[in-house]
Amino acid sequence: MQAERAAVATADVRVGLIGCGILRSRTPAMHMAEAKAQGFVCTYDLLDMEDDERRDMSLAEMLDRVEADGYAGVNVTYPYKMEVISLLDELSVNAAAVGAVNTVVFKDGKRFGHNTDLWGFAESFHRGLKGAVKDDVLLIGAGGAGVAVANALANAGIKRLSIHDVDYNRALDLVEHIAERHPELPARAIAEISDAFSGGRPNGVVNATPMGMAKLPGSALPIEYLSDNLWVADIVYFPLETQLLKDARDHGCKTLPGSGMAVFQAVRAFELFTGQPADPERMKATFDAFDSKPSG
Repeated sequence: MQAERAAVATADVRVGLIGCGILRSRTPAMHMAEAKAQGFVCTYDLLDMEDDERRDMSLAEMLDRVEADGYAGVNVTYPYKMEVISLLDELSVNAAAVGAVNTVVFKDGKRFGHNTDLWGFAESFHRGLKGAVKDDVLLIGAGGAGVAVANALANAGIKRLSIHDVDYNRALDLVEHIAERHPELPARAIAEISDAFSGGRPNGVVNATPMGMAKLPGSALPIEYLSDNLWVADIVYFPLETQLLKDARDHGCKTLPGSGMAVFQAVRAFELFTGQPADPERMKATFDAFDSKPSG
């Protein structure tokens, strides 16, 4: 099904982000600053489902509330990117292909689901890891974000993909998905990360799990697997330097932080919410400004 974008144009707009542990998200600032630069107001609310006022609410109840409150749409993040699909009326081509939604637009009494993660990671990967060897890649995480990343990697021309998830059946499901969508790409599910390094080493590793977030500290990849001939990408962006990226840099790896995916998925979501194209460089400047502000 083909989803539609909001026809808000330059009218003031209210949107939000639904997820868990999202209070350090930089997405609101990017959307609000971009709208201001274009001459209208965007109100962007963080709707953390772990807050006391929402702790007992279901995702369905939350969507009902924001739609009734006149939101133009919402972004959806961990752990709801797959669950939300059953609550929508139509899916975009990318969302249907990935089987996960991170952007919901409310229009004409319907809910349209989009996936801007795929394009966001693809654009970040293309710009941030030019010349990276793509013969063999390990993807850690087969949830909603992992499916988007897997499709982006397939589109980028990687030649072999190993997929690890703490839920092995979910990794098997993603392998099946890749076989259907990208039959030219050999993909396999691995029960242990060590399996990806036995009999050879991958050229790159992508963390598509929430491991490394402020609320889930640590690294998805044990440090013993790092070496200077490995590139490492992370989709987590708060903190900007995750434990994985710090360890990777310490071992001489070329790295790709989650900031690129965060910016480019927001660029696409902004257009879906408002009907207006966003300036990627301007939104990146807003994102980067967080790092120049004094703490506390």
